[in-house]
Amino acid sequence: MKIKVISRNPNTYQRETTDKRNKIVRNFNTPADPFRSQVEYTRALNATKLERVFAKPFVASLDGHVDGVQVLAKHPNRPSTVFSGARDGQVKIWNLASRECQATLDAHRGLVNDISIDNNNGENFVTVGQDNQLKYWKIEGQQKTPAHSIAMDGIVYGVSHLSFSSDFVTCGEDISVWKPYRETPLRSYNLGTDTIHTCRANPVEENVIVGARSDRSIYVLDTRQDVPLKKVTMKMRPNKISWNPMEAYNFTVASEDYSLYTFDMRYMEHPVQSHQGFTSAVLDVDYSPTGQEFVAAGYDRSIRLFKARDMTSRDVYYTKRMASVLSVLWSADSKFVLSGSNEMNIRVWKANAAEKLGPLTKREKQAFAYNEKLRDTYKNHPEVRRIAKHRNVPRHIFTAAKEHKLIRDARGRRDFRRAKAAGLDEEESYLPQTQKIMVGDAEM
Repeated sequence: MKIKVISRNPNTYQRETTDKRNKIVRNFNTPADPFRSQVEYTRALNATKLERVFAKPFVASLDGHVDGVQVLAKHPNRPSTVFSGARDGQVKIWNLASRECQATLDAHRGLVNDISIDNNNGENFVTVGQDNQLKYWKIEGQQKTPAHSIAMDGIVYGVSHLSFSSDFVTCGEDISVWKPYRETPLRSYNLGTDTIHTCRANPVEENVIVGARSDRSIYVLDTRQDVPLKKVTMKMRPNKISWNPMEAYNFTVASEDYSLYTFDMRYMEHPVQSHQGFTSAVLDVDYSPTGQEFVAAGYDRSIRLFKARDMTSRDVYYTKRMASVLSVLWSADSKFVLSGSNEMNIRVWKANAAEKLGPLTKREKQAFAYNEKLRDTYKNHPEVRRIAKHRNVPRHIFTAAKEHKLIRDARGRRDFRRAKAAGLDEEESYLPQTQKIMVGDAEM
C-alpha cells in the first residue's frame, strides 16, 4: 500500500531572500489542546512514581574506626576532605573522592569531643577530648604528633573556629577564645556553674558565638562584650547547634525532646519553627552550604533531611545494620550527606535520593528538568503528594510514631478541657508548639 503526502516546496511560492532563509508561517491563535492538563498530570504522576523507584540514597561506607564515630567535620576549602573522630580517641582524615583514609592520628586517650578546622588558611585543625587535652595539628605532612598541645584544667566539650580567622573558641566550664600556639586564652567568659557542652561560632560575624549549657539554657554571646547578649531556657536539653550559613542570624538546635528548633538570634523569646519526625533524642544537626536544608541525626537509628522552613522531614535514611547515629555532616559540594554511627561506620548518602550520579547527556538533563518541573507543578495534588511523601520506616520507628501521636492527641484534649473549665475560648487556649518548649522569657 502506497501513501502519498501533500508537500510543498517553499521556494515555489515564497520570494527569494539574500540570506536564502525562508519565512516560517506560524499560527499564534491555535486552539489549546483540550487534553493538555490530563496528559501533564499523568506525566507528573509517572515522574513521581519513577522518582521513588530510583530512590537509592546509599553510596558507600568508610570503614576503619574501631569504635563509635562521635564527630564529623569538613574542610572549609577542600570539598573532598572530611575529618572524623571516634570514641577511642582516633582521628581520621578521609578523601571522599577516592573513599580512602589519608591519615590516622591517635589524638586522645578516650572520647574525641570535637574537631574544628582553621577557617583562615585551612592548614591546621584543633581537637579536644575527654582526656582534658587541647591539641593543635598540621594537615600537610600528616604528622603523627601534634604541633602544639595544652593540658586543660577541665574537660573541653566543644571547639569552633571563628569565621575567616585562625582564632577559635572552646567550651567546658566556661567559654574561652584562643590564639594558635598560645598557652592561655585571650579571654574567658564564666556563665555559671553548669557545664557548657556545645558551642558554635557564627559563620559570618566573627564576634558572635552561641552555646548550650547542661541546665537547658542557650546563650548568644558577643566577644566584644562582657556579658551574654541573650539567654533562653528550654524544657529539654539542647544537644547540638548549627548556624545557617546563608542566613547567619538563624541557628537550629537539636533537642532531647525528639525535635529540632530554629531560632532567630534577634528574637529569642521562642523558636521561629519546630521540626518534628524523630521518635527519640536528636543528637546532631548540620546545614547544607546553600542554607536551604539541614540534616539531623537521631538516637532512633535514622537520619532525616529537612527543608529549613518545613516542620516535617522531606526524607529519612536508615539501614538495618545502622545503630544510633551520633554525628552527621553535609558535604561542602551539597551533593552528599555523611553519618557516623555507634557501630563504627561512616556512611555516605546522596542528598537527593533519586539523583543520578556521574555525567549526564543533554537529553537526560532536559528530561530530569522537565520531570522536576512537573512534580513541582502538581505537588499539591492528593495522589502525587501521597506518593512523594510515603516512606517505609523500620517497625520500631513506625510503632513509636503511632504512640507519640496518641500522646500528643491526649495532651491536646487535656489542654482543651482545662481551657474550657477556665472559661477561655478556643483561640485563647491554643498555644503553639514553639512556645510550649520554652521556660520563661528571653533574658538580656
